[in-house]
Amino acid sequence: MGAPLQVDVLTIFPGMLDGFLGESMMKRAARAGAVTVRGVNLRDFTADVHRTTDDRPFGGGPGMVLKAEPVFQAVAALRTAGSRVILMTPQGRRFDQATARRLAGEQHLILVCGHYEGVDERIRQVLVDEEISIGDYVLTNGVLPAAVVIDAVVRLLPGVLGGAGATEEESFSAGTLEYPQYTRPAEFRGWRVPAVLLSGDHAAIARWRAEQSRQRTAARRPDLLKQEGQAPDEHSHT
Repeated sequence: MGAPLQVDVLTIFPGMLDGFLGESMMKRAARAGAVTVRGVNLRDFTADVHRTTDDRPFGGGPGMVLKAEPVFQAVAALRTAGSRVILMTPQGRRFDQATARRLAGEQHLILVCGHYEGVDERIRQVLVDEEISIGDYVLTNGVLPAAVVIDAVVRLLPGVLGGAGATEEESFSAGTLEYPQYTRPAEFRGWRVPAVLLSGDHAAIARWRAEQSRQRTAARRPDLLKQEGQAPDEHSHT
C-alpha cells in the first residue's frame, strides 16, 4: 500500500463528520493507513473576533453567503503540490462512479463545503479545480455530500475492501446495475433461489449474472445502456 490519500473537509461544521469517520469501513481504512480524513473548521481562518464566515449578499436577497477570505486562507494553508480542490455544490457536475475512480487516484483532496445561500462567486471562479454535486436537490450544507464522495472514493482504494477485484462487480462499476444476490436459506416462505446459483456451474452462473445485470439496467436505468452505446434490449435472450 502506498501513501495514504489525504482528505481535508473545509466546513463550519466539522463535528458532522465524527460519527461517519468513526464507524465501519472508514474506521478500518484509517486504521489500515489507506486514508487520512480531517474536518477543518473554516472559522479558524477568520480574522475578526466573531469568527465570521458569512455575510449578506450584494444586491440584496434572502440568506447569507459564505465569504471568500476565510476560504482562500484555509485552502492556501492546506494546499500542497498534489492537492485537488473541489467545491461541493448543487451546481456542480453530477458525481458518478467514474468520478469516484478518478478521485481515488489523487494524493490530496480538499473538499470545500458550501453553506447558507452558497459561496462567494470568486471561490468558484478562482480557487477550486472542479465542482461536484451528488444530485438535483438541496441539502442544509455541503458536509453530507462530502461524506458521500469520501465513502465512494475510499472504498476504491487498494486494500480497503479486500483483495483485487472486490469492487469490480458492483453497480455502476461496469456501467450497469449489479445482478440480484441471494444467500441462505435456499427457500424462504416458498420463494426459491434461482437453480442456476445452486448448480456449481460457474460459467452458467456468470452468464446468468451478466444477463440479469443487463435486464435490470434496461428496466431501471436504460440511460446507462445508452451511455455505453447499447440499446436497452440489445443483449436480451429470445
